[in-house]
Amino acid sequence: MPYLDYAASAPLRAEALAAMRPFLERPAANPSSQHGPGRAARAAVETAREQVAALVGAAPGDVVFTSGGTEADNLAVKGTVLARGPDERHLVASAVEHHAVLDAAAWAVADAGADLTLAAVDPAGRVDLDAIADALRPGRTALVACMAANNEVGTVQPVAEAAGLAHGAGAVLLCDAVQAAGTPGVDVARDGVDLLALAAHKLGGPTGVGALVVRPGLALRPLAHGGGQERGLRSGTLPVAALAGFGAAAAAALAERDAQAAALARLRDRLLAGLRALEPALTVNGDPARGLPGLASVGFPGRRAEDLLLLLDRAGIACSAGSACASGAVSASHVLLAMGRAPAEARETVRFSLGHGSTTADVDAAVAAVGRALATLAPAPAGAVP
Repeated sequence: MPYLDYAASAPLRAEALAAMRPFLERPAANPSSQHGPGRAARAAVETAREQVAALVGAAPGDVVFTSGGTEADNLAVKGTVLARGPDERHLVASAVEHHAVLDAAAWAVADAGADLTLAAVDPAGRVDLDAIADALRPGRTALVACMAANNEVGTVQPVAEAAGLAHGAGAVLLCDAVQAAGTPGVDVARDGVDLLALAAHKLGGPTGVGALVVRPGLALRPLAHGGGQERGLRSGTLPVAALAGFGAAAAAALAERDAQAAALARLRDRLLAGLRALEPALTVNGDPARGLPGLASVGFPGRRAEDLLLLLDRAGIACSAGSACASGAVSASHVLLAMGRAPAEARETVRFSLGHGSTTADVDAAVAAVGRALATLAPAPAGAVP
């Protein structure tokens, strides 16, 4: 099945499966235990920590393992707010952040007395740095959220510049790097990031595991209490097999980063050329020339994405409409709306995303299937897509 939905979840890498297998084929000891099997489990966890840290230019001790990107974002937002005083709970976030950030911020507003300011983006989905600067309240803003790259349209954000603005106002910078840690990559030291969220399954690791990279000395209130694992910031018995897979996937992604970026850009450009040949009125969201190399967000005027996806699925092509992280719902994307797209245009948008296992044959099969689907679906009148 041609799989063009890597932005939702990447297939498990062979390297990750190989690293996990020893801990799946025999019972894994608790890595907090002091006996031999426990020490072996702890060694596997710490190897994974080193591999994940290397991927993002961090120190191993800065990596706090979580259940995924959503928990990492929640720990970052809520933990920062709860560690601040009542008058220091102002948040700034780009309008195109992942729901894990925006919904955590909404919780902070409703349940912790925080204030939230959304910073506008340009038509390509890039955050307006002037909007961030205008929103900051020196001494009162606790956190600025600026993702590394958008998960729906692929736009790469000016993280280092946003971090500089945040630090000037006494705030910390949260970067959701779930979509960009593989390609084009992120570096917490280079960009001045204080909190960085990661998810293993976007790199070809297993689902259900991720990390929050936390700058040393940063005040953060834990959300889960218990055994005090992960520097006391995230209690719970660590999933040894999943972490071994996470580490191996991170190491593989780092090793192939440059070559993979170039290969994915070529495949994406081939895909876009094929789709434009089928539909000259095709709209392309974001800025492919300066975005994620393997992602194409496109609109088919007069066709509902939901109908196209149904026909593509029947043809054996896996892709999605916008983000696949919102309970499988097909609705107008908050990202596209923030970029100035009309609701009808948002509902015409399909996201194709490529990754480590993608091939030219996958792209060509997808283009052919789209051609057949477009021939089946008569275009609706302009603006008629509900």
